[in-house]
Amino acid sequence: MPRYYVNRNAQSNGDHEVHKSGCSWLPQEENRIYLGLFDNCKPAVREAKKYYSQVNGCYYCSRDCHTS
Repeated sequence: MPRYYVNRNAQSNGDHEVHKSGCSWLPQEENRIYLGLFDNCKPAVREAKKYYSQVNGCYYCSRDCHTS
């Protein structure tokens, strides 16, 4: 099961992106929050919404959850 993280830094549109371990776009350790181990991005996005109201999946590693 992959580890998921949310970026502490928002994108220009305000989204905090959720990334899977191993993603080329995974932020540096100091710029991410560990969310946990999940089968897919959907529960990871739900977990990230406990930290930020505007959350989106990474286009490259969590495409099923990428909405904008």
